[in-house]
Amino acid sequence: MEEKKLSELLPNEEGDVVRVAGEGKLRRRLFDMGITPGAHIVMRKKAPFGDPIEVTVRGYELTLRKDEAACVFLGQ
Repeated sequence: MEEKKLSELLPNEEGDVVRVAGEGKLRRRLFDMGITPGAHIVMRKKAPFGDPIEVTVRGYELTLRKDEAACVFLGQ
C-alpha cells in the first residue's frame, strides 16, 4: 500500500489514516480532532498557496495548516 501525506492530496482524493507523526501537543491535537489511525479522510479544498486545507473526517469539515497535514500519513 502506498503511503501519502495528507498535505500532498489533491481535491477529491481520499484515504484512510495509517499513522500520525509529530510529537506532543501537535499529535494530541490531531487525535482530539478525530484524526486517528483508521479514520477515512476526504480532501475538499486547498487555498491558492496550499495553506490551509479543508478536509472531511468522521462526518465533519476540518481546516488544517499545511504543516499539521504533513504529519498525517494515508494509505490509498
